[in-house]
Amino acid sequence: MINGHTDFIAHLGWPTHSFKAPMIYNPYFASAGINAVVVPMGCKPDAFPDALRSLFRLENIRGALITMPHKVTVVDLLDEVSPTVKVAGSCNAVKRTADGRLVGDMFDGEGFVRGLRGKGLQLRGASALVVGSGGVGSAIAASLAAAGIGTLALYDVQEAAAEGLAQRLRMHYPQVTVRTGTRDPAGFSLVVNATPLGMNPGDPLPIDMDRLDPRAFVGEVVMKTEMTAFLQAAQARGCRVQVGTDMLFEMIPAYLEFFGYPTTSADELRAVARLEY
Repeated sequence: MINGHTDFIAHLGWPTHSFKAPMIYNPYFASAGINAVVVPMGCKPDAFPDALRSLFRLENIRGALITMPHKVTVVDLLDEVSPTVKVAGSCNAVKRTADGRLVGDMFDGEGFVRGLRGKGLQLRGASALVVGSGGVGSAIAASLAAAGIGTLALYDVQEAAAEGLAQRLRMHYPQVTVRTGTRDPAGFSLVVNATPLGMNPGDPLPIDMDRLDPRAFVGEVVMKTEMTAFLQAAQARGCRVQVGTDMLFEMIPAYLEFFGYPTTSADELRAVARLEY
């Protein structure tokens, strides 16, 4: 029930058809008796700066979830960001402080890494290929570096994006060997698709699957469908996989703390979620 006491959290991105967060947050809020609601709000890039400022003039907004294509551009619109945002160069959570400042943090990478660890993957000293150096890819790369990954290869069709991320990683995590310019998955123990490829039928696969080591672990960020063509192809080669929504379930407890709500576990969220694909 939405009433005059309801807090709302804006879910800002474009397009909205792949949004899964409302199907997790809202059932949880209902089950926990929290008077709040997550509302999908479609916002194209040219309208985003004005939309963000206008939304945070409303008194009953608790915060905003930021998703594609705004995770990078939102950083320059904020008054304060976390160290994770500075390394990743992207942000997926915004709140307003009591004095009116907009503060941002990034939980994509934390959620992704927590999912991997929960499946028993040993990250310290391992090698990873992350395809995609946008908002989510940058966050995952930063969290992998923080988790002790040994070698990290970055690839993006926009070479400058991968090079910029590599420079930030080398500055903050000098112990990690960072390479750019390749998306050949051969020899990597972890391969991550952090691109939008898989959102639409007929999208090409992000890597050459014939070069993928069957012993590798493969992770996905696309949430439009649970088993994307990429994950299906990886499973067919014998790889273990992590679906895109696992990252979301694992990051939501951190989001809840950020917004000042009672936190929970990923398992409890899964138990009440009402996902649709």
